[in-house]
Amino acid sequence: MGFGLGKLFKAGGATSANLHDDVRQELEAWRASPAPALEEPHFHTRYVILDIATSGPRAGEHELKGIAAVGMKAGAIVANDAFALDLSGDAAMVDRQLLAFLQYAAKAPLVTYHVSFVSSFLERVYKERLGVDFQPQWIDLTWLLPSLFKDKSETPLPLDEWLEICGLAGGGRRDPMANTLMIARLFQIMLARATTLEILSAGMLVDESKSASFLRRGH
Repeated sequence: MGFGLGKLFKAGGATSANLHDDVRQELEAWRASPAPALEEPHFHTRYVILDIATSGPRAGEHELKGIAAVGMKAGAIVANDAFALDLSGDAAMVDRQLLAFLQYAAKAPLVTYHVSFVSSFLERVYKERLGVDFQPQWIDLTWLLPSLFKDKSETPLPLDEWLEICGLAGGGRRDPMANTLMIARLFQIMLARATTLEILSAGMLVDESKSASFLRRGH
């Protein structure tokens, strides 16, 4: 089954003429790069777990301040596959930083908590700064955890409650990278449960995430 990731990352075109030549060229190279297959078992798939820092809760009014991410492969958090940026530089620097995250993520499935919040900020900044329609394959633990762990909770819970349920320390306020690592540890636990439930590939997990979000939001 093909998921057509390349088609989901489209250039809007409105700002491309305003980009520096090097950014435009590297953006075109990223756009032309192949997306990873999502039919492979979890063990063979690189997932990118991320969190963001913002100036407030609403993407239409507040600003994206930073991104923190870590890669996971073979079910393990990869210490040397981490990424962090602070979007406080000038416009040209911000463009290059945003491009660097696209290159780092390499169109892998993205994992976070509260996709609706995270994606709203990323979609806005990528459209406004790079003219990119940022629509990756999202995996949302907000909805997947109660879907796969009905014995723990059948409704979404705050992140810290899931950390406590799963025996993970880390309550209270954290910076984006610390939050990302907590989300990654939850994702490890969730991957083990997904495998026992015959959800055996990234594509199946993305589909389950979409279904869980749709069904639970609708009821």
